[in-house]
Amino acid sequence: MVKPLRHVLHVADLSPHEAAELGPLLQRVSAAVTQLCAPQQVYVCLWSHGPCHIHFVVQPVDAGLMRELDAHGPLLQQRMFERGAAPDPAAVEAFAATARTILTG
Repeated sequence: MVKPLRHVLHVADLSPHEAAELGPLLQRVSAAVTQLCAPQQVYVCLWSHGPCHIHFVVQPVDAGLMRELDAHGPLLQQRMFERGAAPDPAAVEAFAATARTILTG
């Protein structure tokens, strides 16, 4: 997930500096996810929750997952939520540590 440091509800509320940083940051995070997961594609989706929160979900996707859940795009995300499967916390920590190393060079 990628989100601004400060709370904003709309992309239009980003400062010019925040907006200028967003595109390159999303590209770098997507590249890191691609390097770590070798997915067929990486979804980058904007989610906004009131009263003051936007974030971008950067999600690796492959054909196996799409076949398993018989979906793609927003429906795939919905079915993943409905399935309710939580990732192993230790695996999430390891992934985050590796991604942090890639992103910080």
